[in-house]
Amino acid sequence: MSIEIGVNMEFIRSQDKSFAVGVERAAKLGYKYVEPMVHNGRELLSEAGYFHSFSLDDDPGEMKDILDQNGVKPSALSAHCPLMRPEISVPYLEKAIRFAAAIGAPVVNTDEGIRPAWVSSEEAFPVMRYTLSTVLRTAERYRVYIGIEPHQSISRTTEGLLRIAGLVESPFLRVNYDTGNVYLAGGDPYQGLSAVLHLLVHVHAKDITVEHADAERGKVTGTPVGCACGDGVIDWKRVIGILRAGNFHGVLSVECGTEQQAARSLAHLSSLLNAPAQQVA
Repeated sequence: MSIEIGVNMEFIRSQDKSFAVGVERAAKLGYKYVEPMVHNGRELLSEAGYFHSFSLDDDPGEMKDILDQNGVKPSALSAHCPLMRPEISVPYLEKAIRFAAAIGAPVVNTDEGIRPAWVSSEEAFPVMRYTLSTVLRTAERYRVYIGIEPHQSISRTTEGLLRIAGLVESPFLRVNYDTGNVYLAGGDPYQGLSAVLHLLVHVHAKDITVEHADAERGKVTGTPVGCACGDGVIDWKRVIGILRAGNFHGVLSVECGTEQQAARSLAHLSSLLNAPAQQVA
């Protein structure tokens, strides 16, 4: 695999459509990879076909059939949970890992979650180490990576992200880098991306509008979705140059808010990836 382009299923959320409709739309736009989101139990909007999230209690074969029928593959599963609450995260991530293996998704993406009020900063890392040590037994068995995303108070910095991704010595504990979250948190996404290249397994291609950055940069640790890649502050030519220099082989999973933004993102990233390498370096 070289550098491929996929889309996070969040792009269809604004239209109140189901997972199946979202996959069909992604395929029609020209995407070859999608990043589904999964949840535990039953959820009213998804059950009614108004939300794209997919229940881990459903048959993974059903999801795989939908993907196969539309000629797309899963780049990862989005399975965010509070690592500092193992009573939630351990069973959820173990189930997500088994689900990912069943549909052929190589990565389960997550982040540390919001630190509970009853967990001190000193306790946070031992608790996360316990959670990750436990779920990595399953990840290693099924050969599915866990991608830690910069999204909350600790992982908002490169130092914090690397500390979490180094809590357990395992080749299956890696990084899912989110350019937009890092930028909004006040960091340098290019320096950060370079610093985590040795652990990089998946990328959230998230751009941020100038207006959004002016309003929230340095005040938040991330955002659910961004704008179309190429419409905002992120220099995608520079990002691709860093990835190529680091010999990254994987998926740029676009995180945007609408179908129109997904179309523009695919066009912009494709133009850069298809350009001669010296033009993108």
